[in-house]
Amino acid sequence: MRLNHLDFHVPDIAATADFFIRHFGLRLKDMRGQYGLAILEDDAGLEIVLSHAIAKFGTADQVEIGRQTYHIGFILPERADVDAVHAGLAAAGAALSGPPAGMRGGWLFYCTAPGNILVEIGWRQG
Repeated sequence: MRLNHLDFHVPDIAATADFFIRHFGLRLKDMRGQYGLAILEDDAGLEIVLSHAIAKFGTADQVEIGRQTYHIGFILPERADVDAVHAGLAAAGAALSGPPAGMRGGWLFYCTAPGNILVEIGWRQG
């Protein structure tokens, strides 16, 4: 068994999709539906689905509730890659936790993606 996909509810699907494509190398696999639903994928086949919250099912997005209730993480092969991603995000004006730092045996930082999604970007020595 392997994890197939994660579905994040966001108010602006296009902005969130663009952020993950531009800064994390994900690819747009499909865009569909009247209200928009984006399916992004990585090189390993994991899909990130971006969709709107569905009120009749009791769902909400993190912008609507005003909190970050989870985070996702990207692991990079080299410490220098973390610094490069941080520099790109800083140049784009992304909301960053600060510069990369040594934490929990690795080198990492956090940023907030559109949709109020907390993202960890890190490297850990193998």
